[in-house]
Amino acid sequence: MKKNQIKKVLIAVDYSPTSQKVAESGFSIAKAMEAEVILLHVISNPVYYSSIEYSPIMGFEGYTMSDPLQFDSKEGIIKASLQFLESTKKHLGGENIQTMVVEGDFAISILNAAKKVHADIIVMGSHSRKWLENILMGSVTEEVLRDTKIPLFLIPTKKQ
Repeated sequence: MKKNQIKKVLIAVDYSPTSQKVAESGFSIAKAMEAEVILLHVISNPVYYSSIEYSPIMGFEGYTMSDPLQFDSKEGIIKASLQFLESTKKHLGGENIQTMVVEGDFAISILNAAKKVHADIIVMGSHSRKWLENILMGSVTEEVLRDTKIPLFLIPTKKQ
């Protein structure tokens, strides 16, 4: 019987504080399997980055954004996202980690990126929401799970 070897791990992260747990868990899995790591951040709607309710400054311990005004333009958001992924990469200590920023719908962008890089597994967090919220809003995790042909490794990120 032929074994399926995991060669590439795509780790989808956002700016939430739980991203550190997702990235660390995904990196651990990849390291154990001696697989390549691709860190992905999806920019869905640039308006979120300028909203008071959404704070893109959150994230990894020790990560501080140098210029909050960079979120005023699309180019600034992309630049900040790349800086965030570089900070994540440094935190993980993996010199060969690739980073990728894409724009679009979260679920579709994650699936398209996984296909593009020929990922063998997708690692992402699962934010637990109330059942009514899931029915009304849907869930990125559920959409990816429903539409992927690539194995999906979910990291529970519900606050304890």
